[in-house]
Amino acid sequence: MTEAERTITTPEETPDATPDGARDEAGPAEPRAEGERPGTDGGTDAEESAAPPADPARRRRRIALLVGVAALAYLLDLLSKIWVVTSLENHDPIDIFGHYLRLDAIRNAGAAFGMGQGMTIVFTVIAVGVIVVIARLARRLYSLPWAIALGLLLGGAFGNLTDRVFRAPGGFQGRVVDFISPAHFAVFNLADSAICCGGALIVLLSFRGVDPDGTVHR
Repeated sequence: MTEAERTITTPEETPDATPDGARDEAGPAEPRAEGERPGTDGGTDAEESAAPPADPARRRRRIALLVGVAALAYLLDLLSKIWVVTSLENHDPIDIFGHYLRLDAIRNAGAAFGMGQGMTIVFTVIAVGVIVVIARLARRLYSLPWAIALGLLLGGAFGNLTDRVFRAPGGFQGRVVDFISPAHFAVFNLADSAICCGGALIVLLSFRGVDPDGTVHR
């Protein structure tokens, strides 16, 4: 058999033994998405949690919003208490909606809504602790709703802490000025309202899986 006949009858085998038709049916291999782990069905870590990239400018804006909300809440609480002490204390209550809502000045030695009477120093320490915790959280704050919630807590805590430090009898045991008196409910002030609204927003964000750094857990 000549060399030409041998070449025609016994073609050389190529390394790729897959038939052309099978290769066309299979199609080209799909590239793996960035962040996808081999051996999975396409799921990525981003499905469980999604955090924004670190952005110092964004964090500064969130901190500025936190401080702005806290300053507004504190200023409104302070001005309202100044008015209550000068114009409402030792006077008859003012009816707003008949007997359903009135303004009635009292001095509260307890916590919000008159709870915990006689534990003023304890609530003073708690307020200081809340302020320290908020300051620590602010270092990794990227979430806008968390900035608002922490700002409300901070402003309310500072508002009542100011009363405990500077009002009689002093010595971190000062009595807080309360004046908003709904029917069949405790008397409170704007600082108490800010604390409750901030706390409720934090609970809502926690249920939705939103962390202060912007991470969302699914």
